[in-house]
Amino acid sequence: MKYGTSFPDTMIKLIKIDEDSRVPKYKQIVDSILQNIANGNLKINQKIPSINSFSEEFYMSRDTVEKAYNILKERKIISSIRGKGYYITRTKLESKVNILFLTNKLSSYKMKTYSSFINTLGANAHVDLQIYHCDETLFLNILDKFEGAYDYYVITTHFKTDELKHLSFTDDVVNAIKKIPQEKLVVLDNIKLGTGDDVIKIYQDFENDIYNALKEGLSKINKYKRLILVYPDKAVYPYPRRILHGFRKFCVEHEINFEILSEVYDDMILKKGDLFITIEESDLVNLMKQIRDEEFILGKEIGVISYNDTPLKELLGITVMSTDFNIMGETAAQMILNKERGQIKVPFNFIDRNSI
Repeated sequence: MKYGTSFPDTMIKLIKIDEDSRVPKYKQIVDSILQNIANGNLKINQKIPSINSFSEEFYMSRDTVEKAYNILKERKIISSIRGKGYYITRTKLESKVNILFLTNKLSSYKMKTYSSFINTLGANAHVDLQIYHCDETLFLNILDKFEGAYDYYVITTHFKTDELKHLSFTDDVVNAIKKIPQEKLVVLDNIKLGTGDDVIKIYQDFENDIYNALKEGLSKINKYKRLILVYPDKAVYPYPRRILHGFRKFCVEHEINFEILSEVYDDMILKKGDLFITIEESDLVNLMKQIRDEEFILGKEIGVISYNDTPLKELLGITVMSTDFNIMGETAAQMILNKERGQIKVPFNFIDRNSI
């Protein structure tokens, strides 16, 4: 068998070792060599650096490099020939799908989507989670940094203005997303981007979701004198204004007396017959405390509906209107695994508990 010549200097530059990473150096060596095989930079029978030259080049211990090489030998990726060195012996790898999961915040329901996504993928994929905190600049920097590095890009698009208002996207966001090949793009939650048919879209319909959910609970809502939506007008993580549109549409069509507040105020005036809809958990907690302190009977004298379900709300018996975030993550993962395309609206449910 004929073996290759010495490992060229240009090839050693392909090995990427991040000194600041928490990933052990031996694993970085293994991953980098595997990545170069997958990219076609390393061919079968090609020579790779000796343990000594590798450790000298990257200023790391010989034991670290030897550990990495032993792992590669066990997996039959490389072999050693006495007096000649180390060579690539296998290039057909069990490849995983590499995915960037880019979301706007680390809320409990966003993490529910992420958890169901990675659990459905199982061992078939490697997923990197990045949070951009509704910050356009951070979002753009992350996409620029990881351009071309992943097989799929799973993104949500919720941004904030300087006045802390919600934006679904900007021109710069659209242009950055257009650089991602459509077959690699998965848009979650918010799909008002004008992307093509080859993109996977798993979405909420914010305006019609709240309208239809309230309609489902109409018989109980009608028992109350006033329906009050607490919509945070300015928030670090702002919410789509389409929620407001759907709420107003429902109230006008069904001739319901309504009010919109930006927050639950301390020492707020509560009246029998009020039914509140809260979005932020801090507003829900403040409201529940005031209802308890003023000794109103929850679900009879004052009602509460909360937006987006969480385990805490289920435990407290709070009625909710909520997207099924587990289904959102599962569906996205299944479409990636099955190489499907298209768009699917996630169920949005009115879950009647003891608070109305």
